[in-house]
Amino acid sequence: MPRRGGGFSGPLTSVAVVGIALGVAVMIMAVCILRGFRGDITDKVVGFGSHITVRSYAAGAEYDAIPIPAEFSVVRRHIEQVPGVRKVQAFATKGAMVKTDDQIYGVVFRGLEAGYDTAFFASCLVGGGLPAIDSGQSVSNDVLVSTVIASKLGLQVGDKMRTYFWQGSTYRARAFNVCGIYRSDLTEMDELYVVGDLRQIARINGWDDGEVGGWEVLVDDFGRLDDVCSQVLETLPYELTAVTVRDANPALFSWLDLLSSNITLILAIMSIVCAVAIVSALLIMIFEKSSTIGVLKTLGATDRSVRRIFIMRASRLIVEGIAVGLALSAALCWVQSRFQVVKLDAESYAMSRVPVDADWRIFLLVSLGTLAVCLLALLLPAAYISKIDPAKTVRTE
Repeated sequence: MPRRGGGFSGPLTSVAVVGIALGVAVMIMAVCILRGFRGDITDKVVGFGSHITVRSYAAGAEYDAIPIPAEFSVVRRHIEQVPGVRKVQAFATKGAMVKTDDQIYGVVFRGLEAGYDTAFFASCLVGGGLPAIDSGQSVSNDVLVSTVIASKLGLQVGDKMRTYFWQGSTYRARAFNVCGIYRSDLTEMDELYVVGDLRQIARINGWDDGEVGGWEVLVDDFGRLDDVCSQVLETLPYELTAVTVRDANPALFSWLDLLSSNITLILAIMSIVCAVAIVSALLIMIFEKSSTIGVLKTLGATDRSVRRIFIMRASRLIVEGIAVGLALSAALCWVQSRFQVVKLDAESYAMSRVPVDADWRIFLLVSLGTLAVCLLALLLPAAYISKIDPAKTVRTE
């Protein structure tokens, strides 16, 4: 740490370093937490669906699916060839009622095909395992239920779950085996979905072989979601349509965009705090050393050379503050990621802990941005040096 000067500027420079350090730490933590929050929420919404969903244009509610004909399988292959598409997988949904001895609960049965990417549900498991869905002739009776549904109906892994599906004016009953229990903390999804074999829905609805409720399209780059969706739409016949996860959940993503605006405001405020801290420190140093500046000018020093001395001194303070802020934010990110110290109310925030998505580029950009803002702010107090009259300051001394 550079040696502090005497007088009032000594403690003030220490305060300036602390102010810059705290400003940098707050900015980095704010961005890392926002990235973590957006990433977690997006992953959960996509986990229950996909980046892009292709369904029949005439399809109504999620529990009243109109199947995509088997002959449209060629369309699926065209979608798989669209640049940016990572995977296409089939699904189907149907509304149902689960009945126990003393409870009746409405759910949406979400059927998955063999080979479906179940990594999300695997990450949310709190008990049991995933449904055993294979490509053979046998239809799996395994289902995955959420902790919310299991708690309300008193279900445990291994229990039988009596489920009733309405089909026209009658209903069809099925007895499923609860093979696993998941928890995503996304309450509106946990209260709704039961996950099982797509062929259960196909049999109940009387669909022909190869008919599915829709296709879920996963993309490589979420930032190109709209562009990929436009290309997918070009491959579809008029009977089908495609919707992005953003369009399907406008309120949720509008809320996330609002959070991004708040983070931008925080970054602006903390940048101003850092600039004010270093400007105040430099002004005090100039006032305290005004007689020294007068002597230097008397000895032939130019305003430019004197300004360089003070700007270099202030720059060292800025770099020191940024370094301390980087170390502090890195430590806080590691502690939260490793030990999850700060908890959240899962029902309100859709997650049980504060998520942190640290990236070295965030640290670099915040550091460079803070350095640039503070150096630009130094130009104002440094300009005051040219107004110091050597005759007056030396005579006063």
